[in-house]
Amino acid sequence: GDHMGMLATVMNSLAMQDALGKIGVAARTLSAIRMDQVCDFYVRRDALRHLENGEVTLFAAGTGNPFFTTDSAASLRAIEIGADLLIKATKVDGIYAADPVREPDAEFYPRLSYDRALTEGLKVMDATAIVLCRDHAMPLRVMNINEPGALMRLVRGGEVGSLVESGEAND
Repeated sequence: GDHMGMLATVMNSLAMQDALGKIGVAARTLSAIRMDQVCDFYVRRDALRHLENGEVTLFAAGTGNPFFTTDSAASLRAIEIGADLLIKATKVDGIYAADPVREPDAEFYPRLSYDRALTEGLKVMDATAIVLCRDHAMPLRVMNINEPGALMRLVRGGEVGSLVESGEAND
């Protein structure tokens, strides 16, 4: 099952690469599992070179190892490439004290610390992913990918979704 999930991320990345190519945006898929006929194998220095060349670089197949979630892989890759921010694009517009679909009155957290997310067991990402971000001071932004224009507002510096970072944010 783990490997099927990893393969699904490769298919999604290849679809995104193709869509970006059709609008003239250079993109590259790097997989943690060797698939030389369809995409490049992930090597950190190659990823950095593609980014320096202005290519959108898509990281696929998680870490290539079972038992690690795509959240943990995203944290790891963000740290490895020295990203300024890790964005988790999901179905909700940020982090809540409880599932906002089941509990519409759940408290929304615009900002909070990694430790609070871990202590309260908030369903932000798996604990390994949050600890990786915390230990490497990688800010994490959780946002709704289905909200029109939200990603563009975020990359332009807007306050979108919830921010998880070091310190006493919202503690």
